[in-house]
Amino acid sequence: MERKARIEWDDYLAIARAGAASCLRSGVTMVGDASFSGAAAVAAADLGLGGIVYLEVFGQDETEIETRFAANRARIEPDLTDRLVLGVSPHAPYTCSPELYRACERLGIPTVTHLAESEAELDWLRAGEGHWKPFAAELTPPVGTTPVRHLPREGLLRPGLVAAHCVKVDEDEIALLAEHDISVAHCPRSNALLGCGIAPVAELLAAGVTVALGTDSPASAPSLDIFEELRTAVFAARARAERPNALSPDRALELATLSAARALGLDDAIGSLAPGKRADLTVVSLAGSPYLPWEDPAAAVVFGGSPERVQLTLVDGEERYRKGETDWHELLSSAADARGRLLRRETPRPSAAPAR
Repeated sequence: MERKARIEWDDYLAIARAGAASCLRSGVTMVGDASFSGAAAVAAADLGLGGIVYLEVFGQDETEIETRFAANRARIEPDLTDRLVLGVSPHAPYTCSPELYRACERLGIPTVTHLAESEAELDWLRAGEGHWKPFAAELTPPVGTTPVRHLPREGLLRPGLVAAHCVKVDEDEIALLAEHDISVAHCPRSNALLGCGIAPVAELLAAGVTVALGTDSPASAPSLDIFEELRTAVFAARARAERPNALSPDRALELATLSAARALGLDDAIGSLAPGKRADLTVVSLAGSPYLPWEDPAAAVVFGGSPERVQLTLVDGEERYRKGETDWHELLSSAADARGRLLRRETPRPSAAPAR
């Protein structure tokens, strides 16, 4: 929160543009982005990346909708299209009250929330204990149960909701997610690097939960490299289950494509190559790949793919990245300067972006 207060709107934009460029370079054509400032919408529009931009809200009452959310919405509305739409993100049950969740629901737009990511989250919500106790002033009061049990108790698990993480869920909670048609955004590298654990992907899939692959952004993962995320998803699922068929390359690739489109409510338009769907596609070269045999294309892409192997990214039939021709030098330089201010500057600068 302190670092976000150090930078201005132009800095947010510069960093977001670098993120959009990294997505396209990794072969990603559509994102679901939980955006603190809304800069993701402008960046995606500038570079031709599609997406749902979920504006984040925090707090104890619904005034956030009339203040923070409304201000960010007004700022990004000129950039919204049928390929780039507005959503809302009540951040998490530990930062948002049930009243704020209900206010978000009344907006009638796509919604994403963070859910059951860590043991510390459960410790706080169940009993107000654990590592988060020193941050009590920034958190909602404990609710006496886990987040996945808390939301339906408040009538807040509704079909169409995307829940990020769901690492700390038991069998009954997985059944609740399936019963309420909740999609899960699985972010295996973030979960590992933050020490949160390994999400029960095999169990979620077996219960019929729609699982989409995500990165959780470079705030908690090393990069926006979807190929690294694919490999980590396979490795982690097999390590958790202690069996080599817990997650196949084919199924992992589906989590990043058709299943991800389904989670975003867009599988009628994107996610697979089919007549009538938008021409979102990526060309990946396997020349020199360390992974053989190539007769299994899904395994070759999952285990041997990388942004360096992406030759071309098309969004709705339009070329948005071509290796060797799309360099974004100025864009990346501006982002590096902005990141420097974010990470190193000690005295806050006046900020046009809302800060929390």
